[in-house]
Amino acid sequence: MKTKKKDIAGRHLRSTIGLEILVKDVMTSDVISVLKFENVMHVAGILSEKNISGLPVVDKENKVIGIITQADILSMVGVRKEHTFKDLLKHMFGEPLPERKAGDIVGDIMASPAATIKCDANIAEAAQMMDCKRIRRLPVVDDKNKLLGIISRADILKAVLRNLKC
Repeated sequence: MKTKKKDIAGRHLRSTIGLEILVKDVMTSDVISVLKFENVMHVAGILSEKNISGLPVVDKENKVIGIITQADILSMVGVRKEHTFKDLLKHMFGEPLPERKAGDIVGDIMASPAATIKCDANIAEAAQMMDCKRIRRLPVVDDKNKLLGIISRADILKAVLRNLKC
């Protein structure tokens, strides 16, 4: 009987843990951002050098206006996340891939508007938003949409694992 109670208590803890942890407690505050007039190849270099998959795009007041990802940059050469391996093989043999993004600056290819979240939201909300929108990261903003940080799926996973170990 004790085992059954422990199991129920463990499931309850796991089901509520995301409600108790706030975005501000697990977000990355020292976030790299770019302006919409920056060169795409420069941004590709940042993504590659820092081993990150996306960056918030901000205006001069540090307000989030979009997001640019590796997928956005790859779309410039015809590679889209919806393409299958078969599509990519065809492309290697000379067949064009549709819907190619074009432009030299971030503003030409970024996704806009960016989905964002407030720092006082809980990580369950962040995870649900990421899942619904099929994205990997959310810029964290204040009430004026100014960038405060970024939260990723990896940040959420680390927080959940840390709390389950306690």
